[in-house]
Amino acid sequence: MPIYKTNGKKDGLQKYKVRVNYISDDGKAKQLTRTASGLEAAKDLERLLINEIKHKGENSVKRITIQELFDEYIDTKRSEVRESSIDKYKRNFYLYVQPTMASVCLDKLTVSMLQKWKLTIENMGLALKTKQQAYLVLNATLNYATRIEYIDRNPLKKLGTFKEAQTIKPEMSFYTAEQFTTFIGTAKRLATEREVKKQNMSEWDFCVFFYIAFFTGLRKGEILALKWSDINGSLLSVDRSITQKLRGGDRETAPKNRSSIRKLQMPFPLIKVLDEHRKRQEQLEHFAEDYRICGGEQCLRDSTLQKRNEQYAALSGLSKIRIHDYRHSHASVLINEGINIMEIARRLGHARIEETWNTYSHLYPHEEEKAVLVLNMVT
Repeated sequence: MPIYKTNGKKDGLQKYKVRVNYISDDGKAKQLTRTASGLEAAKDLERLLINEIKHKGENSVKRITIQELFDEYIDTKRSEVRESSIDKYKRNFYLYVQPTMASVCLDKLTVSMLQKWKLTIENMGLALKTKQQAYLVLNATLNYATRIEYIDRNPLKKLGTFKEAQTIKPEMSFYTAEQFTTFIGTAKRLATEREVKKQNMSEWDFCVFFYIAFFTGLRKGEILALKWSDINGSLLSVDRSITQKLRGGDRETAPKNRSSIRKLQMPFPLIKVLDEHRKRQEQLEHFAEDYRICGGEQCLRDSTLQKRNEQYAALSGLSKIRIHDYRHSHASVLINEGINIMEIARRLGHARIEETWNTYSHLYPHEEEKAVLVLNMVT
């Protein structure tokens, strides 16, 4: 039962299309579609259409299936979240909800059905986080149904999300400053050798990627989206991201959240490396300010980036860490030097400081004895 923006305005108000799906008495799926000016008027119109259907004696709009409900929910989210998030919702729904729940009518949905669904997911041998993502997408869909008054309450909330009785948090992987020096030394050596042999000047793109990752803590997509125009002296502007897993090729989108749009002051080692890399790229025939820092006309590919990560680690005699773990490496270096957690959260682009604390609190030193000494001095 979505409300869509349409082209044009009336009396200065945005026009909206209101669509109500319902099942007629003969069992056929039908729709009522009207337009309204202004969002509040559109919401009022939606309620009127629902009441109109009910007063006509048609079956309740709640007779839509979970699949139809999800499709409506996704339509409303397209203007609110990034395309990569929509793609993730759809993948989780099709993998973990659709096989058993798609044809269930909303007005027939019961807590016992949902409990059986949860048991089915439990028996799939999935990781806890994957199970929780499956719960999240179904829960969000049912929450949508309550917001637009298809149902009075969300029955899935009675069961709660997936939990494990004893969860051992995996040890965080990251490189220390010394380990990163070894890693990046190998990357620079290979880039130099291949450049001298005229094999691949772009090998430096990978080397620079890992420099940026370690010294800024940016997410992979944020690094891949960087252009030379994003650098102003020692300041690096972060206001876009690249996603490569969507159909139809790369997508340039806004970063993960509003807090991810940020300006970071770069340290001297990174500034030096970027200056050198720009000089290399300026040798390219069509160089421009909108060239990707890591890749030039086209950003680096995820798969090749992962292969380089594994290669550099193996040749350096280091354990492999994930690309995302360079964010942890950045944070751990700052934490070990006593940098305030609020600044770390800002540099990482976290929306809430709680996210930073929950991720990195175990890296902060316990200062019980110091706290007691301070209190002992109180008279």
